[in-house]
Amino acid sequence: MRRVARVVLLDPDDRILLLHGHEPDDPDDDWWFTPGGGLEGEESHEQAALRELAEETGITDVALGPVLWKRVCSFPFAGRRWDQDEWYFLARTTRKAAAETESAAAMPGLTALERRTVAGLRWWTCEELISAHETVYPTKLAGLLSALLDEGPPSAPVVLDTEIV
Repeated sequence: MRRVARVVLLDPDDRILLLHGHEPDDPDDDWWFTPGGGLEGEESHEQAALRELAEETGITDVALGPVLWKRVCSFPFAGRRWDQDEWYFLARTTRKAAAETESAAAMPGLTALERRTVAGLRWWTCEELISAHETVYPTKLAGLLSALLDEGPPSAPVVLDTEIV
């Protein structure tokens, strides 16, 4: 089971930052997802969340908040099955997006596999997520974000349903 830290990054306008990914050999098999990735060595979930955010987006001016959600998921990607235990951290930035969508060229620290599979990133409003027809992970992110913005962070991490794709 791969241990993963993900970041629910909100800007001053409560927009969430999502990355746009796809299968390495099939750009039409695509989805949106939160920044994050696997823990390395002895690093904590918090350290991994901040490292991954910086590597994938270049954004370092964040206030990392509590763990919002936890989930176990399993999905095929790049010719193998990934089984993950994911922790989703709330984070805030004062950064305003320069453009609605930025290309992967603006993402400095991507790994070789990420450079082949990440097309870019975009800031989404909650309303845009609710009405989106694209695939977004976790699949209930729009509702989770809506509840977060309406009610604030939960007092303890919410355990989401296991998601198997």
